[in-house]
Amino acid sequence: MPHRFAAALAAAGLVTAIAATPASAHPGPHHDTTLGELAAASHRYLGSATDNPEFSDAAYLKILGSEFNSTTAGNALKWYATEPQQGVFDFTQGDQVLDFARKHHMSFRAHTLVWHNQLPDWLNNGTFTADQLRAILKNHILTEARHYRGKVYSWDVVNEAFNEDGTYRDTIFYRTLGPGYIADALRWAREADPHAKLYLNDYNLEAIGPKSDAYYTLVKQLKAQGVPIDGVGFQGHLALQYGYPDTLQQNLQRFADLGLDVAITELDIRMYVPADEAKLATQADWYARVTKACLAVRRCVGITIWDYTDKYSWIPAVFQGEGAALPYDENLQPKPAYDAIRDALRDAGRPGRH
Repeated sequence: MPHRFAAALAAAGLVTAIAATPASAHPGPHHDTTLGELAAASHRYLGSATDNPEFSDAAYLKILGSEFNSTTAGNALKWYATEPQQGVFDFTQGDQVLDFARKHHMSFRAHTLVWHNQLPDWLNNGTFTADQLRAILKNHILTEARHYRGKVYSWDVVNEAFNEDGTYRDTIFYRTLGPGYIADALRWAREADPHAKLYLNDYNLEAIGPKSDAYYTLVKQLKAQGVPIDGVGFQGHLALQYGYPDTLQQNLQRFADLGLDVAITELDIRMYVPADEAKLATQADWYARVTKACLAVRRCVGITIWDYTDKYSWIPAVFQGEGAALPYDENLQPKPAYDAIRDALRDAGRPGRH
């Protein structure tokens, strides 16, 4: 596995049989070769997020554990779950997802240390001075990242720090601490887990524009200041009605050219429901295009789908009238998007293509 992804796994003690396992060793439910194995042939991962309530669904888990070679805990590592009371930590849910990942030889993307949403009430409703909040933030990052030290491939250290126009998002952290909280968070994460890859992560970064430009500028500044940062995560929450981000590959490449890894971290492609054959065909084309964009950029280390099945998608609850966003339907059956991803990965792995 002569690639940064493999090297980082080795450093974290997480190298398993991801790339070396013969395709016949643990075939997926629909094909002899899984998406994860096809991605590994190009020295990348193809992962799915998951969430703890889903662990009661044996059929779901069978596909999750066999088809993918990476996973992300959708909610279990967010602040409300890990520090529900100030100074009182609970990693039960995160440990459950990590244990599943390790048992199934999957790498683990840890998400997320700092985010303005899903904060516990004690933090949201508290009145803290800058010194107090800085100490709270530092303690949270050090405690959580140390708990998982050496066990995760990467951390989404700061999530969704910018507005659409490229200005800093007005969060409790920015209001109280200023923009320097991002650099501090990255430094503390490195201190706590020296071998994990450290990412900034956001949505609507896929196309070149004000928001992605803001991250591009910030990353250059952080690197110039010697702040540890290894990658940028492009969430990839796309919607058919808004059009495909045609500058995705170019955008991934310009961040890679700064000496960073890049990844598609939360991919789903929603549509107005009900789905029909034409919409599903367009969706499949988009999944293939995203996959090919990542494969075309050497430092694009992998793709994570934001849970693989419509059965557990977050989309319908948030976007009224929308859904059908994922490669498997609500009955855990593959959709055209699944085959499109497979084809893109398979073509890239053929001799002479990569």
